[in-house]
Amino acid sequence: MTRRMVVIVAVVATGVLGLLWSQQRRLIYFPSPGPVPSATTVSVDARDVVLRTADGLELGAWYFPAPGGRPSPAVLVSNGNGGDRSGRVALAVSLRRLGMAVLLFDYRGYGGNPGRPSEEGLALDIRAAHDWLREQPDVDPARMVYFGESLGAAVALELAVERPPAALVLRSPFTSLADVARVHYPWLPARWLLLDRYPSIDRIGSLRAPLLIVAGDRDDIVPESQSRRLFDAAPEPKRYVLVPDAGHNDLTLLAGRQMIGAIEEFLAPILHTA
Repeated sequence: MTRRMVVIVAVVATGVLGLLWSQQRRLIYFPSPGPVPSATTVSVDARDVVLRTADGLELGAWYFPAPGGRPSPAVLVSNGNGGDRSGRVALAVSLRRLGMAVLLFDYRGYGGNPGRPSEEGLALDIRAAHDWLREQPDVDPARMVYFGESLGAAVALELAVERPPAALVLRSPFTSLADVARVHYPWLPARWLLLDRYPSIDRIGSLRAPLLIVAGDRDDIVPESQSRRLFDAAPEPKRYVLVPDAGHNDLTLLAGRQMIGAIEEFLAPILHTA
């Protein structure tokens, strides 16, 4: 290869990497444009609420009160990187049937919310959701549970280390965003390019809450081996549930019988303790 060819290849490669670096968040976050309909369209007693973040954004959310109205366990749901809260209704309904209040919220830039998603921004968003939920009169703050799905598992884990819940449930979690990027873009120096890293494997050792991890054995987006590795690095008490024949976006990993049954069993001490 001539010197001139080397220079051309280097310039092209630099240009491609520069474009990917500048547009990388479009390859990570896939928000629905919104708007999201009223909560009453999915449940007559669900409520539309507004969350206010520390940096001044107002985010839309849906609140599903626990049956009975007394101070009850509550679940804060941290979504994955696609869609909006309307796609998690089946999960909310299933968790509510266990006797829990449920808060579904959308991150900045999702479901018609202002702002643009980023690792720092999503951390602010879930803190705002946490603060709102613990102040509700029908919620027992000592029995708050975090549920994180895929990328939302990393968001929920960061919050759990900072503000320990009664229990943490992670569905299809990854070890780090760089590890996921290497699976899908093995030719990219992802570790050096990423602005958002979500280093769950570095955080999990500091967790001080009971942990349940649920994964599918046919997940082609977040390899099950990453969920297992994260589990192995976590302190006790912990439990791992593998759902057979389940891919990343399959309904069985949204509100399937095995997953909800595992959650109910895992949360039994919280559900049945006043």
